[in-house]
Amino acid sequence: MESEDVTAADGHRERIVAAAARLLAEGGPDAVSTRAVSAAAGVQPPTIYRLFGDKEGLLDAVVADGFTAYLTSKTARKPTDDPVEDLRAGWDLHVGLGLANPALYTLMYGRYRPGAPSPAALAAFEVLAEHIRRIAEAGRLRVPEDRAADLVHAAGCGTTLTLIATPEDCRDPELSRTAREAVVAAIATEAPVAPAPGPVVAAVTLRAVLPQTDALTAPERGLMEEWLNRIADAG
Repeated sequence: MESEDVTAADGHRERIVAAAARLLAEGGPDAVSTRAVSAAAGVQPPTIYRLFGDKEGLLDAVVADGFTAYLTSKTARKPTDDPVEDLRAGWDLHVGLGLANPALYTLMYGRYRPGAPSPAALAAFEVLAEHIRRIAEAGRLRVPEDRAADLVHAAGCGTTLTLIATPEDCRDPELSRTAREAVVAAIATEAPVAPAPGPVVAAVTLRAVLPQTDALTAPERGLMEEWLNRIADAG
């Protein structure tokens, strides 16, 4: 009986999320009311509250489901030997997600919820952080990893939300590429740095690859990270 209950709950959840996603795409967040979703999914309103807690929980589930499906279908492209080119491809995928799914994207990045970003947005940021880490490991990152990731995130979201808010026939086709290249130029070099790249780039690179060595004890590693952070941040 317990397994049957779990299966039924999973079935209800899938129908509810699918129904909410359709309503979201057709009418935006305001269309995703408990009454509308329960009618579209063929369930009673209490089922929605039991599975998702409230409307915000349901919207989070819709965003997570949509983002996971998109990420699975669009990131089959394996990393290349050029992490900066991979960052460019990731930027284009990000903007493409927003333009193909504006209501979904706006839920991910347009809702102001202090201290409570959507799980999907956190997952997306982890993907971005991995792109930045690979650039740092290649010795091609000009600034600390955290700053680079925050800059790419802010510029990418701002560009995408601006394009979404602009009527399609009025959009500047070069806006995304121009913003992307400005960010890339600010955070990365187009080729590996010289053997003596200077203290900031050297610190950023060494900090990125530090986990790959076991020559230091834990306290030594912590001290080394503190020193590298100070050098990188001073730059």
